Parts: sequence; C-alpha cells; structure tokens
Amino acid sequence: MNYVIGVDYGTDSCRTVVVNAANGQEMASVVKYYPRWMAGKYSDPQKNQYRQHPLDYIDVLEASVREALANCPDRVAPRVRGIAFDTTGCTPVLTDRNGTPLALLAELAENPNAMFVLWKDHTAVKEAAQINQLAREWHTDYTLYEGGIYSSEWVWAKVLHLLREDPLVREKAYAWVEHCDWMPALLTGNTQPETLLRSRCAAGHKALWHMSWGGLPPNEFFVALDPLLDGFRAHLFSETFPSHTPAGCLTEEWAERLGLTTDVVVGVGAFDCHLGAVGAGIRPGAFVRVIGTSTCDVMVVPPEEMEGKLIPGICGQVDGSVIPGMIGLEAGQSGFGDIYAWFKQLLEWPIRHIIASSEWIGEEAKLRLTEETTAQIIPLLSREAARIPVGESLLVATDWMNGRRTPDANQLLKGAITGLTLGSSAPAVFKALVEATAFGSKAIVERFLEHGIEIREVIGIGGISLKSPFVMQTLADVLGMPIKVSRTEQACAFGAAMFAAVASGIYGRVEEAQQAMGQGFAFEYTPNPAHHILYMDLYKRYRAIGRFTESLDAFINH
Repeated sequence: MNYVIGVDYGTDSCRTVVVNAANGQEMASVVKYYPRWMAGKYSDPQKNQYRQHPLDYIDVLEASVREALANCPDRVAPRVRGIAFDTTGCTPVLTDRNGTPLALLAELAENPNAMFVLWKDHTAVKEAAQINQLAREWHTDYTLYEGGIYSSEWVWAKVLHLLREDPLVREKAYAWVEHCDWMPALLTGNTQPETLLRSRCAAGHKALWHMSWGGLPPNEFFVALDPLLDGFRAHLFSETFPSHTPAGCLTEEWAERLGLTTDVVVGVGAFDCHLGAVGAGIRPGAFVRVIGTSTCDVMVVPPEEMEGKLIPGICGQVDGSVIPGMIGLEAGQSGFGDIYAWFKQLLEWPIRHIIASSEWIGEEAKLRLTEETTAQIIPLLSREAARIPVGESLLVATDWMNGRRTPDANQLLKGAITGLTLGSSAPAVFKALVEATAFGSKAIVERFLEHGIEIREVIGIGGISLKSPFVMQTLADVLGMPIKVSRTEQACAFGAAMFAAVASGIYGRVEEAQQAMGQGFAFEYTPNPAHHILYMDLYKRYRAIGRFTESLDAFINH
C-alpha cells in the first residue's frame, strides 16, 4: 500500500488530502485558512492590492499535513511516497540571493511589497500595458503564446510594479519565485534562484517563457522595459519542467516537521486550475472549468492539432503545462464567485451595522443572529432568482467587476448592471449577475470554437459546481451544453496527488494515475433548450453592453 499527499493552496485556504495511490481512496482531508490573510492584513481592496505572507503558507502546510496524517491509520505516514503542490497563480514574490522571500527578512516582515502578490492583485495595470506596447514594437512578440495580451495578473508586470514602488524592496531584490515553485524548493532545500526547478505551467503561461526563443526574453528586452529589471534574467532560469518531474526529496527538517520520511519525493509544482483539471479527468475534447472566486478554464490538445494555431486573447498555450506531451490551453474569468460575494456583502452591510448597534440583545446573540442571517442571503437569492422566468427581467449585467481575464485581458474594465427600474428586486439583480458570469463563460467557449478547438464535454470542479444548482443550471442553459460535475470537492488537491504518484515512480504516466485514482462524476446538468434560445438573445445584449462599457472605460482611462 502506497500513499501520496496533494496540497492545494487556494485564495483563502490550504487543502491537504492523503490518498491511497492504488485506488484513489481519500484517507484524510484537512482545510486550513491563512491566519494573517483572514485577519485582513496586508491587502487593500480599494487599491486592488492583495498580498499574502509566506508564513501563512508555512503555517497551514505544517498544520494541515500533520492533522491529515493524524486522521489516518498509523500505517499510512511511513508509506507516503510523494507529495506535490498546486497554488493560485500567478502569485510571485521577490527574493534575496538565497531565494528567501523578502518578507521573511526581519526588516521587511510587515512590508506588503515584500510578500507574495496574489493572482487577483491588479496594481500593475500600467506595467502590463507597457509590456504589451514593447512586445508589439520588438522584433519578437513575446506575448504570442500567452494569448497576445500580457495581464497585470502576471509576474513581470507585478515584479516591475514592486521595484518601482518600493526603494527598500528594490535594494534587497535579487530574483523572484512563483508560489508553486517555492513550496517544492523549500521542502527540498533547493531555494537558490538559479538552481531551483521552475514549473513549465507557471513559466509558460505567465512569465513569457517559450522554448522557441530560448526560455525567457533576453535581458535587452527587460532593460528596454525598465532598467530596474537589468540582470534579473541572469538570476532566473532557461529550462522549465512539467509537474511529473521530481524536484527532490524532503529535507530532514521538513520530514520531521511534517511527520514524514526523507524518502518522500516532492514533485514540481503547478497552478491549481491545471492540476484540478487533471484531478477531474481532463482529456482531449474536455473543457474543464475550475469554478470558484474566479474561473480557470483548461483544455489539452495533441500537438499535431495545434500546428500553426495561435489562439488570441487566452492565458496561453504551453507544451506540457497540464499533461506531458500535450499542449495545455488556459482561459478564465477574473471574477465569478467573487461577484456573488460582492453582492452579498452589499446586502449584508446594513444588517451587520444595525444588529451591532442594537440595545435589545446581548453581544453573543448579536453575533449569532448576524451570522445566521447573512449565511442565508445567497441561498435565499438563489431560490427566488430561479423562480424568475428567463428573459422576464430587463436587467443585463457584465461580469467585469474584477476586470476581464479572457477573452482579451483588460484589467481596467469595470462591471455594469443595466436596465434597472424602481421595480428591480434583489433576486432579479442576483439573477442578472449569475447570467453575466455565464455569458462571460460563453464568450470563452466561442473563442476556442472560433479557432478550431473541439469541445466534446464540459466538466465543472470546485465548490460552486457542487453546491450551487441555480448557478450551474444557468451555466448549462447559456452554454447549451451538458456539464458534468466532478465528484470530489478537492479536485485540485487530487490532481496534485496524482502528480505526486507519478513523480515518486508509482505510475509511469499521468494518464495511468488518472485512471487508477480518478473519482468520477457526482451528477450532470442538462441544458434546457427553450432557455438556451432565450439566453442567446440576452447574450447579444450582453455583448452589445460590453462593447459600450469597454469603449466608455477606454475613453475615461485615456
């Protein structure tokens, strides 16, 4: 009996699963929330600044792995063969010469610019625009394999913004590392920026890496962008590695801290959506949607079918970024569940403040009443919105509250709700927001289809896919396609566990691990043909409103 561990670092929490590598049986699963992040430290939503402290990642790793192993029979820990990680992305941090994240230095311990810059941090919009402009003027367009548009969510824009903004950070910075690369480096003791193994997934989709131009763009490109970047390329990497590659074994220190042995193999990391797609059983023709605070859409295509194709406006096409030997395609939406959460917070604001100021009930009762009330907002809105006939409301919204990731990245865009009247109800507004996220999904599907990428099935993973029938049925109706829902809520962690099984030699290929360890599907949403027809009329209005608001935003920003 051999066991593997998959660790999934999400936006708010870390999820660890211990899995029987022979049959995919989940032995234990633990979720730990980042303590500093949950306390609201280091982020400023008004400025689109979202930062996470490396100590959060370390604390939850140690706690979740130890607790998960404690929940397993005693025989499990000594028989763990591998561990692998997925993380949100792009989530980089600046490091010193030893590869230490700058926030782990005493003098920068409370400096947000020395911390990991979360994927949804959009403080680098200006820098992304400058990268795009230079790429168009250069003899080689280094954004070609990243959809042709570089995003403020990606590493070089974020790094340049930090260097420009903070002289103290600039003085200490020697290199940068992605979160998904830092975890294996930390656990294997190989944190040197020049030698640690870099993820093909992260570098290819977010760092302008491609083998056709020898890895990263040349130093001259970065100097032309800003002299502050001079020399960074020499401190980084040329080669990258798919996630079935062993990064090394646990050091004695980390074996002891996690309750494992130094024989445990650590796999090269990757982004959560890519490993989640593997955990959900991705194969050619499958369109896998990782549905959470945002969405990430992943496909794999045999190389011969991608010959000569460059798909504009997506997050990249990278050989081996998902399954070795296939081209991985990534797209997604910058806001999905986050949009529903925003509307919930909007409605709960007076509830929290009114109850908190009440003189009629005690503090404990205030807390319980507030939490009980606010917890019912989304379920109640969903039930009532489902009763509104499709097309009855005049409301149409766009899903760009956090900018647009794909198709055609533009983080300057803002969301809109149109058709409001004095009769517009909260359930009707919520329904329009859910429809907007589905329309944004439809635009992504159309982009793939327009460029000859066949979609034979749609697979949903993540909490929303399992817990929100209203959202998922709306999505199926808008797409006009059935949606299978992965049985496990921890598909990303399961994908990481599958890669741990390959990296440690239990299986020779990722597809073998999928076959043996896959969890299958819980259920399937079937589209309502009548609703689909009605939604296509609304989708035309969504596209027209989107074009108008985009032109308005361009005028304002200009």
